[in-house]
Amino acid sequence: MRSVRLAGDARARSASAVVLACALLGADHPNTARGNAGAVATDQHLATLTGERVLQDGGNAVDAAIAIGYALAATYPAAGNLGGGGFMLVRLADGTTHFIDFREEAPAAATADMYLDAKGNADPERSTVGALSAGVPGTVAGLEYARERFATRSRAALLAPAIAYADGFVLDAADVREIDGGAGLLARFPSSAAIYLRDGKAPHAGERFAQPDLARTLRAISERGADGFYKGDVARALVASVEAAGGIISLADLAAYRAVERAPVTCTYAGATIVSAPPPSSGGVTLCETLGILGAPSGAALRSLAGAHLELEAERRAFADRNSALGDPDFVASPVARLLAPAYLARERASIEPDRATPSTMLPAIESHEGHNTTNYSVIDAAGNAVDVTYTLNNSFGSGFTAAGTGVLLNDEMDDFTSKPGAPNMFGLVQGAANAIAPQKRPLSSMSPTIVVDASGRVELVAGAAGGPRIITAVLDIVRGVVEFQQSVAEAVAQPRVHMQCLPDVVYAEQGAFAGSVTAGLAAMGYSIKPLRGGGSIANAVGVAPDGTLSAAHDPRNATGSALAF
Repeated sequence: MRSVRLAGDARARSASAVVLACALLGADHPNTARGNAGAVATDQHLATLTGERVLQDGGNAVDAAIAIGYALAATYPAAGNLGGGGFMLVRLADGTTHFIDFREEAPAAATADMYLDAKGNADPERSTVGALSAGVPGTVAGLEYARERFATRSRAALLAPAIAYADGFVLDAADVREIDGGAGLLARFPSSAAIYLRDGKAPHAGERFAQPDLARTLRAISERGADGFYKGDVARALVASVEAAGGIISLADLAAYRAVERAPVTCTYAGATIVSAPPPSSGGVTLCETLGILGAPSGAALRSLAGAHLELEAERRAFADRNSALGDPDFVASPVARLLAPAYLARERASIEPDRATPSTMLPAIESHEGHNTTNYSVIDAAGNAVDVTYTLNNSFGSGFTAAGTGVLLNDEMDDFTSKPGAPNMFGLVQGAANAIAPQKRPLSSMSPTIVVDASGRVELVAGAAGGPRIITAVLDIVRGVVEFQQSVAEAVAQPRVHMQCLPDVVYAEQGAFAGSVTAGLAAMGYSIKPLRGGGSIANAVGVAPDGTLSAAHDPRNATGSALAF
């Protein structure tokens, strides 16, 4: 197993020290940590602490992941959720790997043209705001599926922290900034404004933030499992509120929803095996196709002109295929084997000119479409079980609509479908008919929970990110950073991001991503380079050194999250 470098100044924090730190408003939360018995990195410091406590109490990585998922619903409402969906990738210590698909799906009453206006144009407001934009939530089904299959702790024990947070926790300055960022959307819906806003504004740091309706919903799940959400009082209240607001989720839709286990996508790069998300995620396929086009590591320095050119052209080609060919495998035949076949990858590599950018108009390219406010978390336990979860409401605070009486903030995931093939969505992604709306279909996603396994079969890296299509390129750079360029996990997570998604024909680069001479060289090759502000994606990762030492890293771009290890 290659050496995974550890952040030199990262130290494991005790639970008591973290509690004290959380009480200091505006205090920084640890972004890096190392230990030997367990490691966690999430986008919300209380959720990280929850996962660490589960591990310290003898729970496994799946137990911790479930408790984190529920805790984020209370503590990180911009993306953590009961009203959304996502994916969980599990690598057990016995070497088996499991991918759980709990992506939202279109209600039975959905139609292919439901978001087109009278002139046949896509209406982004209808597909992104309010109850009509919501797909059937999958989170509770997914977490309960994982608990029944792989967990060791009781449902009540794993939900107890989330219930406590929903009963009330003290907001720090970073938590308040998250809520403030969604205030305009939340203010449009009285059921949401009543929970998250005070006279139209975010609460103050230091305020005890309580969500009594959400606490009741979590208690129903604790008592009845998935039936506590998809049937009974919670389901009836959710549907009544959605229908009153013009949405189409029905009681039958909720009762029929199921999490699905699928075979993950795998590929090899630089001597490592990459295990990632299959359709209806495009993440694993696009990640592996990009790595396959890159081929064997060239020896070019990270972000050198030659290295950057090759990576950008590989991303361009992989995203062209992603946007046109992939969709829900229960509805369309996604050509995964063809896209990852060595001969195809070699042809794509050969089509790259050494000194010229390929105009995206020369490729069979359409743009894709996806929300940016996702959340990811990574967990490894002492036994070697590893979990990465990415789940989402789509945009920040999803649809903005909270189902009255439930505390459940609903997704706007229907916007991830192709409302009109060939037309760009709100993020500039243009997609094809494979991702068109259909009843009970799951929209294409870029969520990319990923696990890297070394040649001996040991987990080397667990990683994922938030940020719509930028998830894929963020995970790509983390994987390459660790396995090819020998970066520490913290360095790989923090490095400046670069993103190319074919259309628009633009390279988005965070400040410091390229040296000035490289930027000039890329421009001379024909690339259009624009600033990527705010990073565009937030990542978490845990690495494992040859001696078993764990290194957890949370993205420094996000102030609410943290990394802990012990």
